[in-house]
Amino acid sequence: MSALEKVPATIVTGFLGAGKTTLLRHLMQHAGGRRIAIIVNEFGSLGVDGETLKDCGIPGCEAENIVELANGCLCCTVADDFIPTIEALLGRENPPEHILIETSGLALPKPLIKAFNWPAIRSRVTVDGVVAVVDGPAAAEGRFADDPEAVAAQRAADPSLDHDNPLAEVFEDQLAAADIVVLNKADLLDEAAIAALRAEIATHLPRAVKVVPAKEGALAPDVLLGLAAAAEDDLASRPSHHDAEDGAHEHDDFESFVLVLPEYDSADELLRRLPEVAARHDILRIKGFVRLKGKPMRLAVQGVGRRFRQHFDQPWKDDRDGHLVVIGQAGMDQEAIAKAILQ
Repeated sequence: MSALEKVPATIVTGFLGAGKTTLLRHLMQHAGGRRIAIIVNEFGSLGVDGETLKDCGIPGCEAENIVELANGCLCCTVADDFIPTIEALLGRENPPEHILIETSGLALPKPLIKAFNWPAIRSRVTVDGVVAVVDGPAAAEGRFADDPEAVAAQRAADPSLDHDNPLAEVFEDQLAAADIVVLNKADLLDEAAIAALRAEIATHLPRAVKVVPAKEGALAPDVLLGLAAAAEDDLASRPSHHDAEDGAHEHDDFESFVLVLPEYDSADELLRRLPEVAARHDILRIKGFVRLKGKPMRLAVQGVGRRFRQHFDQPWKDDRDGHLVVIGQAGMDQEAIAKAILQ
């Protein structure tokens, strides 16, 4: 890369639990020796996705190549967090040849794309493409769609009601900004469901965008990188629900908390309870690590709605406690959720 060429950056967006981190890990496994830096942003105060990637044994995933920005949303903290992070990466002796940015699952991509027009980085970095990762089963279940009958009933009861669905708005904004859509977890759907989802997703795309089914985010780098979209110069074709507010928005519709876990002899009972608690309290996302007595490896737990999976990922690096990050819509009963999980 010559000194005059801009460093390409790929923004990976998608709702909570869509599989963004898994997709990034696959990209790193097949990076072909390219120097890639990763910026991971999380909604909660304690990062899990960055910890999942750091020192995972894949060349390029060393801790120094992964920058973790927790307790905030990059679309809201561009000046404070994002711009200085990009400048620090570009200022390295061997700067990255490509930058991957995993946004929070609640982030709107457009304000982040706009940040690439800031004078400090405009001449040095370009948005190669925006990859929107969709959780196929969650979308098929209608997680991000309005229930027309319920909305009609609400409006009938109160004609002045300005109805909005925060899940649907975030989902639609992420799709509207995309240069490619990854329909992830497609192996959990039949062909009819995939076809129906393709048609549904197309209704939210303001322009021609390829929709690619995937299992575990396993797509070749050539599919996702090298799109040369220069998205920062193409903002008009990426509409947002918040355009009238000049991109201003808040995340008051969602909240998160961290639950510290004891050390367990066995995780079986905990893993049995988690889907029940998630369903009872309509929790969006649970993720974290469980410490088991006599086990040097940490048990990584990932839950989306009531769907959970777990595996031993890597050794504990210190004596920190096991913990779970719980994310849901505002007003969730944190005390009741904690009691139900820890009973």
